[in-house]
Amino acid sequence: VPDAESGKRVEVAAFCWQIMGQADFTRNDAVVALGGGATTDLAGFVASTWLRGIRVVQIPTTLLGMVDAAVGGKTGINTDAGKNLVGAFWSPSGVLCDATALETLPRNDLLAGFAEVVKVGFVRDLSILDDVENDPFRATDPSGDLLPDLVRRAVQVKADVVSEDFREASATSGGGIGREVLNYGHTFGHAVERRERYRWRHGAAVSVGMMFVAELAALGGRLSEADVDRHRHVLELLGLPTTYAGGHWAALLASMGMDKKARGSLLR
Repeated sequence: VPDAESGKRVEVAAFCWQIMGQADFTRNDAVVALGGGATTDLAGFVASTWLRGIRVVQIPTTLLGMVDAAVGGKTGINTDAGKNLVGAFWSPSGVLCDATALETLPRNDLLAGFAEVVKVGFVRDLSILDDVENDPFRATDPSGDLLPDLVRRAVQVKADVVSEDFREASATSGGGIGREVLNYGHTFGHAVERRERYRWRHGAAVSVGMMFVAELAALGGRLSEADVDRHRHVLELLGLPTTYAGGHWAALLASMGMDKKARGSLLR
C-alpha cells in the first residue's frame, strides 16, 4: 500500500477489499499488517469491515506504531474533512513488536514516535519522563535496553486505559475522561497535520499539540508553569518541535471543530 498517510484513503481500502474478494477471503482468514502506524490503521479498518469483521494481526515496525497505532483497537482512514474520521473499534488478535526493527528506523522517525511515548508519561507514568530527562541518549538508543522497556511501559498504560473504556464511552456517559486521555495533544496536532497536508510526521504535530494544550491549561489555572516548562524541556531534549507558525489560527480552529472529541460546538 502507499506510504504513510497517503495509504489511509478510502480508495486504498477499496483496493484491499477488491483483492480480498478475488482471493476468496472468509471469516477463517486474517489480515496481517507489517509496517508503520498508517499501515496498521488501514489494515485494522479493512479487517473490521470485511464480512463485518475478520482477524487482524499487527506487526508494527516503527516506534509510533508499537506504542500507539497498532495497539488499542482503534482503526481508521482519513477524509478531506480530517484525520481518522472514518473508522471502527476492532481489537487485533495479536500484536508483535520486534524491537530490532527500530535499529533500521530513520532517526527522525524514531524521535517523532517518542512524542507518543512521552505523551503517556505526561498523562499517566511520570517515570517515563524521568528516564528521558536523565539520559535522553540512552532512552533513544534502539540497540540499548531502555527503549524496549519504555515501549513495554507505554503499551501497558495504553492496555490498562483501553481495557477500562474500549469505545471511549466514559466521556459521553458521565464516567470521566476515560480513554480520551490518550488523545492528549491530538486535537491541535491533527489540525496541524491537516493544514500541512500530512507532510509533518504525526509525532511532531502531537508534540506541538501537547505544548499548546499545556500552555492553555496554564492560562486556565489547571497546570503550573513548572509543568509547562517540563513539557518544553522534555520535548526539546528529543528534538521535537514545540511551536507552530502564527497567522493560521482560523484554519486550525476550524479543523479542531471537526475533532472526534468535540461535542457540538464545544472543544474538549
